Amino acid sequence: MALKATIHKAQLQLSDMDRHVYGEHSLTVARHPSETDERMMLRILAYALHVPADDLRGRLEFSKGLSDVDEPPLWQLDLTGEVVHWIELGQPDERRLRQAHGRAERVTVIGYASSTPVWWSGIQNKLQRTPRLAVWQIPADQSQALAALAERGMQWQVNIQDGTAYVSTEKGAVEITPQLLKEAEQ
Repeated sequence: MALKATIHKAQLQLSDMDRHVYGEHSLTVARHPSETDERMMLRILAYALHVPADDLRGRLEFSKGLSDVDEPPLWQLDLTGEVVHWIELGQPDERRLRQAHGRAERVTVIGYASSTPVWWSGIQNKLQRTPRLAVWQIPADQSQALAALAERGMQWQVNIQDGTAYVSTEKGAVEITPQLLKEAEQ
């Protein structure tokens, strides 16, 4: 018998002073049985870091993710179904990133394992012709501290200023400073 996804609910209050994006979001996150708390929590953080200021070009959504290999963990689709923003987590292979780059206006990778610099050094030369690709690393100790805050029902307050996200929940708080490995061309 196949295991079913576990549903998590997050009420997100966002104050992103860097991008001037503010709002409240009710998120329903289906956690695949093989997904860790760390990856699930990073999906919510990725949402907070990349949610658009308005819905004029579509909404940022959680996709089927691990259940569908042709979809990223998060994406923003416009009203015609075209991919505006493709967001990957972890250490995807070069072929997957090239395919995403061909389908989307923007591609963002958020790596969170301590091995991310090793992965990136082995793949970065193969991705020189991907100008719309941005690659970030969340330090492993910070992503693990975020994972420790996981609950089935969560109240998130996220304040982003000067490139640092301050995440607080009922269980505690963590400061996350993503490190840029590759900047997308504008």
